[in-house]
Amino acid sequence: MTDLAIPVDWDSVTAEWMTEMLAASHPGVEVASVDLVLRDDGTNRRARFALDYSKGAGPAQVFLKAVDPDHAELNRLTGGLFNEVRLFTSGVVIPCEHPEIYGALVDEPGLNFVMVMEDVLTRGADPRDATHPLSIDQAASGVRALARLHEAFWDHQFEGSADLTWVEPYVAWVGVMGAGIDMGIANCHQHLPSEVQRMNGSQIETDYWAPYIGTLTAGPQTLLHGDAHVGNTYVLPNDEVGFLDWQVLRRGNHVIDLGYFLQGAVTVDDRRAHERDLVAEYLDALVPHTGERPTLDDVWLRYRASASHGLALWLATASGPAWQRPEVSLALAERYAAAFVDLETADAVATLCS
Repeated sequence: MTDLAIPVDWDSVTAEWMTEMLAASHPGVEVASVDLVLRDDGTNRRARFALDYSKGAGPAQVFLKAVDPDHAELNRLTGGLFNEVRLFTSGVVIPCEHPEIYGALVDEPGLNFVMVMEDVLTRGADPRDATHPLSIDQAASGVRALARLHEAFWDHQFEGSADLTWVEPYVAWVGVMGAGIDMGIANCHQHLPSEVQRMNGSQIETDYWAPYIGTLTAGPQTLLHGDAHVGNTYVLPNDEVGFLDWQVLRRGNHVIDLGYFLQGAVTVDDRRAHERDLVAEYLDALVPHTGERPTLDDVWLRYRASASHGLALWLATASGPAWQRPEVSLALAERYAAAFVDLETADAVATLCS
């Protein structure tokens, strides 16, 4: 596979190339034809291919993910360009539902990669986004999955994993998002609580988001999905929740994944009615193999503070349509803004940072 080239476009994907990419996971198969079913090019290039075989049996469909050259440098600067492909070619077992990776090619000097992975639609998966929130039972599945992930790499297990020494800590990009947040507030203004309407981007970034992010490197560290919003999830027919897009994984305090997931994955009303029970369910499922399990009070304080993260990111995302569809950005900005007010996040950040 080392002699294979990364396709310059989806028209360059051939049956011979696909045969080589599937060789490690499906030895002996020969792909007879590849048919492009869907393409969705954005910050990364994505495509779905249907496959027929002349020899052996393999997946009927595969999903491909590759670098979009226009966003490669930005993804490199934010530390997320090669994270996902490194994780899934490391041999490390990730103990929660996710797509299987069949093969990957990486060109780090050229800021390029391609992954051939399982198309979870073939297992009846229902990909979600903010316009299709999770039920409470589905959200419970998601928090239990995050607990399994976090406990598996808790503290020294993570530090002692030679295969993951490259994972970077969670740090804030200070001075990057303020202007975008201002634009997002303007675009979402009438849908935001009055307390958030009165804020500006600099205040949200420097008073709440950056200080909160600064707390993530203190105390026990674990592997974080890093981008566990509802748009990176799917639901299987048995209501098990899986996680996609591990490109911005980090190491840090576990509660950022919990808050970012839960506060955006369900409706505002469902969160208000069930979040304490769901946070408790997460904690019940979290059984670190070393060290003490965090207390509910500590997790709840960090959970309250974590709404600053979702608020900052999705107001910045709502600055324009380049990153997400406007209806998705609006829905998530509304949910994180409501959580910011409901959970008295400003006070929680001050307490956590004191």
